[in-house]
Amino acid sequence: MENAVADVMDEEAREAYLAFLVQRRARILELVDEACARAGRSPSEVEVMAVSKTVGVEEVDLAWQAGWRLFGENRPQELSRKLAGIEGRPGVCDATFDMIGNLQTNKINQVVGRVRLVHSVASAHLAAAIAKRSEARGVTTRALLEVNVSGEASKAGFAPAEARAHVAELCELAGLEVVGLMTMAPAGDPVTARRTFSGLRELAEAMRADTGLELPVLSCGMSDDFCIAVEEGSTLVRLGRTAFDTHYVIQ
Repeated sequence: MENAVADVMDEEAREAYLAFLVQRRARILELVDEACARAGRSPSEVEVMAVSKTVGVEEVDLAWQAGWRLFGENRPQELSRKLAGIEGRPGVCDATFDMIGNLQTNKINQVVGRVRLVHSVASAHLAAAIAKRSEARGVTTRALLEVNVSGEASKAGFAPAEARAHVAELCELAGLEVVGLMTMAPAGDPVTARRTFSGLRELAEAMRADTGLELPVLSCGMSDDFCIAVEEGSTLVRLGRTAFDTHYVIQ
């Protein structure tokens, strides 16, 4: 079948896609276990997210049945659609969502109080805006600082030195709880990906030494490089095509 994107499937398609999701999730977890073993880590240290940004509500429901519990969205309006779509559906209505994409200040209200974690705090200005809106609503938003470790001009985020210089003051913002860092590696380059992920880990270690902050979450690793990310210290990998796309070949 094509990578499912519709919100309605017939029963035969549902059963076939659910079987695929179950099998694929088992293989993903097996690969995470193997990467942890190579790195001398426990699999309990790594959380695996199903990035649902390209699929519909029906696929999220089936993914829940297959065992997924954490989902990622990159657009506030799609987050709203998914939350509305799963409301009232047994089980999946309790799914947890993170916001993983670029967040514009005029969309903050669509996210605050509705997600477990915002992965993409890419500037001090955005951090302050999220904190202000969160405090006004009487909530605290848990967030990650997005860091452009690879230095690619096309990627958003703090430069590593900038993140290190500002993390303490950002952690003092009422309404915002910085719990770690996020990065993305260049596509199709395993060597640079490994360097990017190890760079994020080393930056977090330096920040902890500077500030005494725990910063327990390192969000890095996607479909093509999540095993490398786990080997280099990732605590949260974000998998879209690997989890949902029947055409994606996983090793």
